[in-house]
Parts: sequence; C-alpha cells; structure tokens
Amino acid sequence: MRFIHILLCASALVFIPAVTRADSFQTIEAMPLDELWLNAGFYSYHFQKDINLDNNNIGAGVEYRYSTVHSITAGRFHNSDMQMSEYAAWYWQPFAWGPVHLGGLIGMIDGYPKAQNGAWFPLVLPVASVEYKRVGINLTVVPTYKETLYGSISVQLKLKVF
Repeated sequence: MRFIHILLCASALVFIPAVTRADSFQTIEAMPLDELWLNAGFYSYHFQKDINLDNNNIGAGVEYRYSTVHSITAGRFHNSDMQMSEYAAWYWQPFAWGPVHLGGLIGMIDGYPKAQNGAWFPLVLPVASVEYKRVGINLTVVPTYKETLYGSISVQLKLKVF
C-alpha cells in the first residue's frame, strides 16, 4: 500500500512542474509519430469508500502513438470488481498545457459484472498525459455510473519501448 501512495505522489510531482512551466494552453498540430508504450495496468483511487473495491488494477497493456494527437491502446487488467477486464480504445489529445496533453478516449471495455453482465460496453473518458523521454503517465477520471461502474481517478504508468 505504501508503494501505491508513493506512485500517486510521484505522479503528482510529474504534473506540477509541467503545468507551472506551461506558457499557455494551446492546440497541438497532428504530426506523424511512431512510438510504442507498455503499461502494467492502473492504480485507481475510488470515490466510494464504503464498498470493497480493488485499487490495484494490475495488468498489461500497449499504447501505439501514431501522431502527436492520436494513439490507440489495448490491454487486460484486474478491475476494481476483482474480475479481469479487457479494453481497446482510441486516444484523441489535441490540447496541451506545456508537456501535459489533454483530451479523451473512446473505446470498449468488458469484465464488470454489473455493467452489461460483464460483456463489452462503450466508454468515453477524459485523459491527461505527460511523457518525458521513456517514461509517461496517463491520468483519467472515471465517473460513477449508477450501481454499475464505480468512479475513480486512475493513474497509469507507461514505458516507451521505441
């Protein structure tokens, strides 16, 4: 548990200098890239503290950034309901504030027993990313949706392969 708190604090430390150095909020021009990032799942801080939810959402995923604005991602992780989930999504991040890229993702996810009985369902989420050399962080806010999806702030550490 202490490791997770250190990870969250380290994530915050990456975002704070990035934002304070930012000259202004700007729109990013889409330019070609060829980057492959790997991740080991997520850590989620859930808003519902009275439910036994798993914050350590360990798994494996890949993100292919093919432009400065667009990337695709897919993976598998142990979700908050203690089930396995698979996901596939497209990132669109056309805005920047210094090295912080802002936008959202649209995709599909499964494995949540109270959402579509564990079957695939669509997902649209806001995403902020910071990347520095070979290390990056994706941060997203998952809203609470009725009694089927529990809200959280989720952090994903990623490493660039090429």
